[in-house]
Amino acid sequence: MTTRRNFLVGASTLAGMSVLGGMPRLAMALPEPEPIQAGYFPVRGGGAWYRMNGVRHFSAGKTPLIVIHGGPGFSHHYLLPIVDLAEDRPVIFYDQLDSGHSDRVNDPDNWTVARFVSEIDDLRDHLGLHEVIVLGNSWGGTLTAEYAIRRPAGLQAAILSSPLISTPRWISDNKEYRSQLPKDVRQTLDENEPGTDAYQNASMVFYRRHLNRQDPWPPHLNKSFEVLNGDLYSTMWGPTEFNATGTLKNYDATDRLSKIDVPSLFVCGEYDESTPSANRDFASEVAGSEVQVIEGASHTAFLEKRDRFMTVVRDFIANNVSEA
Repeated sequence: MTTRRNFLVGASTLAGMSVLGGMPRLAMALPEPEPIQAGYFPVRGGGAWYRMNGVRHFSAGKTPLIVIHGGPGFSHHYLLPIVDLAEDRPVIFYDQLDSGHSDRVNDPDNWTVARFVSEIDDLRDHLGLHEVIVLGNSWGGTLTAEYAIRRPAGLQAAILSSPLISTPRWISDNKEYRSQLPKDVRQTLDENEPGTDAYQNASMVFYRRHLNRQDPWPPHLNKSFEVLNGDLYSTMWGPTEFNATGTLKNYDATDRLSKIDVPSLFVCGEYDESTPSANRDFASEVAGSEVQVIEGASHTAFLEKRDRFMTVVRDFIANNVSEA
């Protein structure tokens, strides 16, 4: 059977990308600010890599922002525009185990929601972070929600960017998007297997509507596709965008969202795979939460509408987090 890895590799090739083998170590130049501090921290199963900007803001009492990437199996690279917020506070990115620059142990026993959530505390312990704001995108939004549900000490706010909260809802919403594709594209998806050129070309029509609407795709997004861990992705998700067969196939945290007791922002794009209606429904479960829908954007609003996304996040933090 064709795997999710083959599908995503095909998608990345169509987007003008190459696939790197082995352990990725910033194999291509990106227009990104150099981290002030970077290194590895211990997690259960190996070592995870992090980078930090805005270190000077610690002395002013600014709460650091931890940024969590999606996937599972992507990397921090596509989220790098969020380093804009390092003008205001420390901003910390990290690659989850078996992703990006982190150790590639590739032991499926490590691929559980609970273990990935534990990495947040591992990072906090390593850096001595007593108070934090956590921002997660997509699968990173899953981890952010799960972390907030547990009510950890020192969590000041949760920002859920285009989050995966319920796999059944995600599949239902994206099948509806698929039904709105041109007839010939739908027919191609119906009649071909993932991994074939025809299927990949048709799928890119979907992705250019609902994943990223920029043309060409930005290098930060390309980089995360280049270094993705397809085995991790397919094991936890499945073979196609519209058919979750992996360990997340029945995942649904909706009925636990009410346990979140910190200020929470749900932010998504107008055409997002994590749909505005889903985000409004999820936010209704979290007391006092806020929803922001960014017009003209899809699943990567921080890339597509960068200034607007940063304004939304800055305003939310200013209104909800007390700082020195």
